[in-house]
Amino acid sequence: MRRFLISQAKKGLVDHTTRRQHHQTRSFLSLLPPSFSSANYPRAAPLVSLSRFMSSTSDMAASSDSTSSLPVTLDSINPKVLKCEYAVRGEIVNIAQKLQEDLKSNKDAYPFDEIIYCNIGNPQSLGQLPIRFFREVLALCDHSSLLDETETHGLFSTDSIDRAWKILDQIPGRATGAYSHSQGIKGLRDIIAAGIEARDGFPADPNDIFLTDGASPAVHMMMQLLLSSEKDGILCPIPQYPLYSASIALHGGSLVPYYLDEATGWGLEISDLKKQLEEAKSKGITVRALVVINPGNPTGQVLAEENQRDIVNFCKEEGLVLLADEVYQENVYVPDKKFHSFKKVARSLGYGEQDMSLVSFQSVSKGYYGECGKRGGYMEVTGFTSDVREQIYKMASVNLCSNISGQILASLVMSPPKPGDDSYDSYMVERDGILSSMAKRAKTLEEALNNLEGVTCNRAEGAMYLFPRINLPQKAIEAAEAEKTAPDAFYCKRLLNATGVVVVPGSGFGQVPGTWHFRCTILPQEDKIPAIVERLTAFHKSFMDEFRD
Repeated sequence: MRRFLISQAKKGLVDHTTRRQHHQTRSFLSLLPPSFSSANYPRAAPLVSLSRFMSSTSDMAASSDSTSSLPVTLDSINPKVLKCEYAVRGEIVNIAQKLQEDLKSNKDAYPFDEIIYCNIGNPQSLGQLPIRFFREVLALCDHSSLLDETETHGLFSTDSIDRAWKILDQIPGRATGAYSHSQGIKGLRDIIAAGIEARDGFPADPNDIFLTDGASPAVHMMMQLLLSSEKDGILCPIPQYPLYSASIALHGGSLVPYYLDEATGWGLEISDLKKQLEEAKSKGITVRALVVINPGNPTGQVLAEENQRDIVNFCKEEGLVLLADEVYQENVYVPDKKFHSFKKVARSLGYGEQDMSLVSFQSVSKGYYGECGKRGGYMEVTGFTSDVREQIYKMASVNLCSNISGQILASLVMSPPKPGDDSYDSYMVERDGILSSMAKRAKTLEEALNNLEGVTCNRAEGAMYLFPRINLPQKAIEAAEAEKTAPDAFYCKRLLNATGVVVVPGSGFGQVPGTWHFRCTILPQEDKIPAIVERLTAFHKSFMDEFRD
């Protein structure tokens, strides 16, 4: 009977007594791989899982119904929250997490034995090891009594011990559990400013540095500063990292899109910027800033310095704040491209503090370090009047301060071991090993994607992602429309259910209308890449055969 029930449910023929039960069954079946059937999987365990799933969702629905008199409903919350979306951790990831949980007890129910997350730039969750020097310094700062133990000198490098002492001397009370200055510990900002100066060849002021819990809060802070209504707009690349569309929505502004040119390797055309700016003005929108992500997310391109000069000149001429997302500055994989900060480009053009406003974002979550959970980052704020800077400081003060471990890591990222230091050789081996492996993985996945029927993928020059274009058959598009979902989301769900590989549909990042993409990270470790390629290749062939026009 149970086998008959699940078979009929898959065909949508079960006569449920209520519309809610019918919806619950369909929701669960959408999580199952397309190959799931009572014929292929005769065991009872999946059916028990279905019963358990339906029971739990029924309980949740009943609970929701019974609490409907509570004062907070979707109709009463801030509509800006409803408008905000964040695809990187959206619907498909929620499905993947449910599948991962069910795999623990129902391994035989699926044609794969693990979920491989290629949806988010989270290196250490996929097996990347932290940089030892960074972690040694963090450990010694957090547990400073170790510095007085003789055994410590046999366990920790001499330069990590020395660095920990220097950092602790900068912290009032030498307590990493205490609040710091709202902009961050002054001594650490000194170190970061020195690192920026060494990178760019132009002076940096520690008073321009605001240490934050990763780059995201810094972006939110600037959006809050710049946006007062829907009449305020931000020029934002399409495709873009959904943080920007989400933060613009939350703060009540308007996203003014400019489209990166896929045919030229995701190039940024000044002519398109001007066109979009004029169109926004014609709608009564005052564009306040331009967002540039370099290296690109999700597109993986690295801007040429000449293109950056054009962008800087455009912002100068139009009076726009340049918001430079540079969190992938260490992630460049091709010999013919090099990272240049926008501040360096602006200064080399002769633009100083009085000429243009520029905010640069950096994070410890990316690069070769991948310390996402430590939530460290900063923004360098230049070209703002003193009274505006006071308002930025006030916003930082509302949050008291960023976490101290993240602050320490930000200083270490901008001032790693130097030649002659005890840790230098091992640090270089770790750093270069991670970056060279990323480059290799990027190339392997790029080639595999370009070998798929109807798929084209630009060169992976930097960052941590590939953004291939899928030319979907019309029948697949119609099938997606029948399910009231975007065609690329339809493809990504089918990929997940058939292979356990999690990618994010391009519709979550924005794309030229009528084109379809997905974003895939290069972060699974090298021993996982062949499995990803094999699963993706087999699935794609099956998908194209099923929906071939």
